[in-house]
Amino acid sequence: MRRIFQEDATAARGQKFLTLVEERQVAGSAIQTNEWKNLLEELQIGRASFYAMRNKLLGAGLISIKNKEYRLSGQFSKDLLDMASWWWTAVLNQPEESL
Repeated sequence: MRRIFQEDATAARGQKFLTLVEERQVAGSAIQTNEWKNLLEELQIGRASFYAMRNKLLGAGLISIKNKEYRLSGQFSKDLLDMASWWWTAVLNQPEESL
């Protein structure tokens, strides 16, 4: 989280938001985008700061919005795999099969 957010407090809020998204998704009642007022209170954050944080999480591929619901996204993991593969082959000059 600290690579996405500069401040520790924002990183902690981002982690808490991800945890809330995960818990609700697992419970079968994903967080709706229209629940933003409740999220502001839960995270103790202002509206502009919430949307800035949310947009960074969207941009990083950690969450997605589908059918007006926040969901965890697998895109971040796919990007990490791509970066690891590139590093292994291009920088370390290792064969991709040995990864």
